[in-house]
Amino acid sequence: QVPLVESGGGLVQLGDSLRLSCTVSGFTFDFYGIGWFRQAPGKERDKVSCIRSSDGVTHYADSVKGRFTISIDRARKTAYLQMNSLKEEDTAIYYCATSPPGYGCEALGTGRGSWGQGTQVTVSS
Repeated sequence: QVPLVESGGGLVQLGDSLRLSCTVSGFTFDFYGIGWFRQAPGKERDKVSCIRSSDGVTHYADSVKGRFTISIDRARKTAYLQMNSLKEEDTAIYYCATSPPGYGCEALGTGRGSWGQGTQVTVSS
C-alpha cells in the first residue's frame, strides 16, 4: 500500500464547483487505477469515478456523468476530481483509493489497494 494525501473538500452552495486532489507518495504512479468513492451518512460507500493511470481510461458513476471529471498529472503523481454543478445529494465524505498494483479500475480499493483519509464535501442549498 502507498500513502495517499487528499485535499480539496469543503462547504459549497448548490451548483458550485470543487476540485479534489489525491497525491500518491513514495511509489510509482504507473499501473494503477486511482479514483474516488463517497459515503453519505447512513449509506454505503459507492464508487464515484476512476482513471487508469497507464492510459487515462476513465469511469464514472451514472449519478455524476457529465458533471464530474477525473484527471491525472503524472509529474505530480496526483489525481484530480473536478466536480461541477454540485447537488445536495453529492454531500458525502469522499475517499481517494487506488487499485492493487497491476490492476485497473475494476479493482479500485480492493486487496492491497490504498485509501486516503477522506475529505468532507457538503453542498448546501
